[in-house]
Amino acid sequence: MGDFSYWVEFSVLVVVLLALDLLVFNKKEHEVKIKEALLWSAFWIFLGLAFGVFVYYIKGQESALQYFSAYFIEKSLSVDNLFVFLMIFTYFKVPGKFQHRTLFWGIVGAVAMRFLFIFAGIKLIEAFDWVLYLFGVLLIYSGYKIIKEKDKELHPEKNPIIKAFKKIMPVTDNFVEGKFFTRIDHRLFATPLFVVLLVIESSDIMFAVDSIPAVLAISQDMFIVYTSNIMAILGLRALYFAMAVVMRYFKYLNYGLSIILVFVGLKMILQHFYPISVEFSLIFVGLILALTMIISVISTKKDLKKKELD
Repeated sequence: MGDFSYWVEFSVLVVVLLALDLLVFNKKEHEVKIKEALLWSAFWIFLGLAFGVFVYYIKGQESALQYFSAYFIEKSLSVDNLFVFLMIFTYFKVPGKFQHRTLFWGIVGAVAMRFLFIFAGIKLIEAFDWVLYLFGVLLIYSGYKIIKEKDKELHPEKNPIIKAFKKIMPVTDNFVEGKFFTRIDHRLFATPLFVVLLVIESSDIMFAVDSIPAVLAISQDMFIVYTSNIMAILGLRALYFAMAVVMRYFKYLNYGLSIILVFVGLKMILQHFYPISVEFSLIFVGLILALTMIISVISTKKDLKKKELD
């Protein structure tokens, strides 16, 4: 697991950042506006990149390149998860002022789960070499699935976790001022906001099945894999509010994410036969993301202009 002191320092950093976020900067429930979201997004991205410089200082150039590659892959794949968040909040009609708090606790859960998933993934690879090929095939299939299910509708009511939860605990009809639980006639009830949190957590588990093998294709250093994952998802809330307004401009982003997943899947499968350098991976991911976003924006602007003319 690497130098224990670095793990302690990173854990303290994450706890402090989360505490400041919830207890200081977002103590009051409020709807996050685009300007605030953009500023916070810039802060989290700067922090993620700055941590990469720290990795360079303590582990050297190769580890730093692995961190940046893993960070950008995780960040780009997390954008796909933002569309899911948007559908979840829209489906449950969650007021804007309650969305930040829900996403905050969703991220806290993800921080804990990612550690377990990454630890298990690395231990499997160490014990069984063939797991690399299994992960590679899984990533290629995930790339195909992103395109196939591009316009798939969300049906949270069919989520087995939600079905099981509603059998053991009653749920209120309203959001009860943004609480997750409340008491009615001395009986404990969950609110729809807690149900939303469960859906977000379960969607993150499915998302991790794609993203963690993708990062393991870049590095099997647990410190690199975990820190790049966490630094990418810490800014997910701010990125969601920043992108919620402009998501319609990225209609071809799914194709870019699909290409990235297929690429890292092939990289993992070919690792022992034709290793692909971290430098090439970093450049490839950056180019695919940039091209996809540029083509999306140009195409969307043309569509909007055409509608105006019609």
